[in-house]
Amino acid sequence: MARRSKKPEEHVNHERWLVTYADLITLLLAFFVIMYAMSKVDVNKYEVLAQSLSLQFKESNSILSMNSGVSGQNMPPKSTVGEITDKKTKERQAAAADMERKEKELQDILKTVQAYIEENHLEAQIAVGNSERGVSVTLKDLFLFDLGKAELKPEAYPVLNKLASLFPTLDTKISIEGHTDNIPVRTGSPFQDNWGLSNARSLSVLRYFTTKADPKISDSKFMSTGYADTIPVAPNDSMENRAKNRRVEIVILR
Repeated sequence: MARRSKKPEEHVNHERWLVTYADLITLLLAFFVIMYAMSKVDVNKYEVLAQSLSLQFKESNSILSMNSGVSGQNMPPKSTVGEITDKKTKERQAAAADMERKEKELQDILKTVQAYIEENHLEAQIAVGNSERGVSVTLKDLFLFDLGKAELKPEAYPVLNKLASLFPTLDTKISIEGHTDNIPVRTGSPFQDNWGLSNARSLSVLRYFTTKADPKISDSKFMSTGYADTIPVAPNDSMENRAKNRRVEIVILR
């Protein structure tokens, strides 16, 4: 029986990894060479840029050159800060003084009108009050107008003249406001509704102030509007209450 011939053993090359390692080292070296070449600075260009920036900072009037950053150096002089504070204080004091002056004017008008009403026994026709809006003088409609009309009665002239004499020196607005009850206007009335009637009545008072009582009073002092029956002072459930609601209010605003 023939004997099998034994195959020769294959030789294993244990140094093959060196080839791969050498390739890796070569690639890394090439990579760093490229990176170095890309990052290399042109020294001459850098020096020119540095000189240019230095010259610019020296010549410009910048905040940095004044050293006024967070370090707190070269802050405004104490005298300047004091002047600013004094100015604000004076402005607040002036505003407070102006408010006090206006309030005194309103209180003087309130007292004057109250005294006039008492002296002339007009308590049933005129009322004066003080509210957040200002000083209000309320005049009953029949004291000023005939029923359903907007022409002023001559009997109302002295009262309106007295009020007008208080207005020229006032540094504030005056609102003239007409009001009615909830009864619709009569058939054949020149007014379409209570809105038209209340507005016409407030305008009649305004025009009297600016054309007859004292033509020197500027129109710009006044505002005029009609509210119809939208702001009643009493329920419209009786003749007496409806009479309270038919009125003209002259409000000297705060």
